[in-house]
Amino acid sequence: MSSQKPRVFTSYDKLSNDIKNLLKLQYPEGFSHELINFYDKDGINVSALIFETDEKILLIKMSQTAAEKIIYDDDDYDDDGVLKDDVKESLEEEYLDPDTEDDSDDDE
Repeated sequence: MSSQKPRVFTSYDKLSNDIKNLLKLQYPEGFSHELINFYDKDGINVSALIFETDEKILLIKMSQTAAEKIIYDDDDYDDDGVLKDDVKESLEEEYLDPDTEDDSDDDE
């Protein structure tokens, strides 16, 4: 039986540091190019970044300009908007389980 995860609308400022760090790992070159656009229930055009956790799907509302500013203002990214290697390695050590990095299906 498949259960659907709840979709939660939020802003970047309300995210925990853990989620922000996981975003850095998923989008080491920034995420302004990953934003989606849709109309909300009131018919307003909204842009957001989708991020899925084990429990829910986050729709992080932000404009492309805001997404670019987040990366520009973050010292973990270099001047080209790319996550610095030492930061990436540190985050991988903290958040990625080495036993689950390879998602290949060995059970078949």
